[in-house]
Amino acid sequence: MTANEPYTVDTEIETVMEDPVFGTYGRLIFPVDSGYYSGDTLGELQLTWYNNIDPDKTVEITNYLKDHAAAGDTVFYDIYTEEEKQADPDKEDTGLFFFKGEPGAPFAVCSAGGGFAYVGAMQDSFPHALELSKRGYNAFALIYRPGAQTACEDLARAISFIFAHAEELEVDTDCYSLWGGSAGGRMAAWLGSYGPAAFGGDDLPRPGAVIMQYTGHSDYTENDPPTFACVGENDGIAGWRTMERRIAALDASGIPTEFHHYPGLRHGFGLGTGTAAEDWIDQAAAFWEAQM
Repeated sequence: MTANEPYTVDTEIETVMEDPVFGTYGRLIFPVDSGYYSGDTLGELQLTWYNNIDPDKTVEITNYLKDHAAAGDTVFYDIYTEEEKQADPDKEDTGLFFFKGEPGAPFAVCSAGGGFAYVGAMQDSFPHALELSKRGYNAFALIYRPGAQTACEDLARAISFIFAHAEELEVDTDCYSLWGGSAGGRMAAWLGSYGPAAFGGDDLPRPGAVIMQYTGHSDYTENDPPTFACVGENDGIAGWRTMERRIAALDASGIPTEFHHYPGLRHGFGLGTGTAAEDWIDQAAAFWEAQM
């Protein structure tokens, strides 16, 4: 394919990762550990523990990144310095993909799941960030190091980075939101409960809203942010009643909540296009807006 040709469902994943338009970060668009995905082309992509992957959305996301990078827009930011990456080479595999919304609009950080073993961004954070940017919000998708502690440290650093560069990024830091599915949902909840400083970040406000999908996370505090949660009723990894119990506990503490469970859906449905969960992101965005 030529440099200005759009990607299609038949484009090889390797072609996207090695596209010169992305410089050195193209490899981070897909899981760094190739053992967690299968398929040679964008249309064939499958991710471990995920269901309902939409090939058209995969193509749309990769073309969005390509088009904006080609136009000279910054679509990827390092969150660690070269010195920090040299001291800890695992930090080479981190960063923020930026889906820009309206200048001065609030921001969201989306963290994908992957069992703290890998980052399933193409199903669990890129689609969400792209859809939020279409609604005018500034949305970031975090690529983090595996492991619950390091993942939360990377999210804390990412939030700190955005606050420190808010003027350059043209984002409003008031009532930011954290979004996440599965392991990413735990990250959003932990940072919501304890704030960035608890995980090595700057002393910053906690998010104005936490939006979480399909996770068995049950820890909470009585000062948690307003929380929206959704899950499929056929989820064999994160039972919907576990999520329901946590939301009920938050509700009993006087924290604004919203909870949805969808018949027939399994784990990792992402945006849920064409399923019973189709409208959940609109409801979640409205929930966030209600907290502003």
